[in-house]
Amino acid sequence: MSEERSKRTMETSGGKKITVEIKRFENEKASLFDLGHPLLNSIADSFVKAAGVGALQAVSREAYFTVVDGAGSDSSENTGSKKHRFPNLRGESSKSLEALVKNTGKESLQWGLAAGLYSGITYGMKEARGGAHDWRNSVVAGALTGAAVAMTTSERTSHEQVVQSALTGAAISAAANLLSSVF
Repeated sequence: MSEERSKRTMETSGGKKITVEIKRFENEKASLFDLGHPLLNSIADSFVKAAGVGALQAVSREAYFTVVDGAGSDSSENTGSKKHRFPNLRGESSKSLEALVKNTGKESLQWGLAAGLYSGITYGMKEARGGAHDWRNSVVAGALTGAAVAMTTSERTSHEQVVQSALTGAAISAAANLLSSVF
């Protein structure tokens, strides 16, 4: 009888531990990972979440182009002049599947790196400034992330494009920071 009682106690306590962990994860701003340092946790968490968004964006864009091409092929207006961002993705062969997977991976990596970089810079700025998290952190992080993204998207990126992307990143992140304090 005591063995059965201890078995029930272990199952109950194990079950409570799991529910406590789930509630802790939901209530706290817990990260998906525990890499031993909040900076690493923040970067990894942002990377994974944004990489998933990038993958969904790439796949949904190709699905849209496939549907548009399918709808347009029945009409007599299809002159073949439609320009696609990724012309080798058509869904007709295994090569198009390979291209889709390659493009999805590339976009996931770009989105993930941008989010991880932004998250790491904002966390680092917050720590360096003694815990202050304001629009200045967002502007610096947005500018550096925008410049980094511009440099990774093309082999022939001019310095004007880098500066434009840095200014755009700074403006978007500052606006998001200011709007988040309003709402």
